[in-house]
Amino acid sequence: MTKFPRRKFLRLAAGTVVLAATTRVASALDYPTRPVNLVVQYFAGSLSDIVARVIAQSLSKRFGQQVIVEDQPGAGGNIATELVVRAHPDGYTLLNVVAANVWNATLYDNLNFNFIRDITPVACISRTPGVMVVHASFPAQTVPEFIAYAKANPGKINYASGGTGSFPHVAAELFKFMTGVDLVHVPYRSSYVPDLLGAQMHTVFSPIPTVVEQIRDGKLRALAVTGATPSPALPAIPTIDEFVPGYEATALNGIGAPKGTPPEIIDKLNAAVNAALADAELQARLAELGTVPSPMTAAEFGNFIVDETAKWGKIFRAAGIKAQ
Repeated sequence: MTKFPRRKFLRLAAGTVVLAATTRVASALDYPTRPVNLVVQYFAGSLSDIVARVIAQSLSKRFGQQVIVEDQPGAGGNIATELVVRAHPDGYTLLNVVAANVWNATLYDNLNFNFIRDITPVACISRTPGVMVVHASFPAQTVPEFIAYAKANPGKINYASGGTGSFPHVAAELFKFMTGVDLVHVPYRSSYVPDLLGAQMHTVFSPIPTVVEQIRDGKLRALAVTGATPSPALPAIPTIDEFVPGYEATALNGIGAPKGTPPEIIDKLNAAVNAALADAELQARLAELGTVPSPMTAAEFGNFIVDETAKWGKIFRAAGIKAQ
């Protein structure tokens, strides 16, 4: 048997590693050379779907390749997430990351994936605050008055939501946790707006687009927005944080990729998303939707996801909330 000199073997092995790395970088520089799928966790026409289509259109122009939005709703977003987790990590199948990905880590037992481990953060697109509203006839005019009224009437004030794990639900539970008020959760399978307008429901921590017209018409009273800063859609309305320091609840839109996606592709996608978010026309379109552009590096987005997962996990465990 012919002996292969160790030094020559090491030189060849090193050359192979360099060639593989060079090939990977060259591939990333060429990326994308074919259409990219952006998998969305909700139905067409949802806010997440619309935001995904806005960013996909911009990325398509920048890349010269179509970015196709693919709606895969169901199981609280877990169907879409698992589809991307199992996809080839080449940058051609991406996930529209939403707040449910953060919440589901605690809400669901026995998931077939670990979101933080199996999805690589790419870029944050935007964060969407909600608004705490009451019927126009409700006694409280401000958040402090609402808290005082709720503490004087424990268990007698109900709040509506779109179901366990929906934004109105988790935003209200955070409010309960931080203020110590006792509110009764009433989940809806369809719109809660009619019962809110009829005063059967006392309050809701709603996505702004769902109730903004009723607020402007004076049928509902906005007490505060749930983000850390005022909303462009309701600039005169204060934040809950002004009365309950540290309170913040926002819906998330971002992009993730399967674990193992080359970092060069992650960096290229992140740069393209952040460049799109700097465009005045795209900013105006997002403002119309009531959502706020939130550019981050991929590392910053990853840290944000970790922090949010810990924050909401604490809230859900304290309240004993699990997906139904």
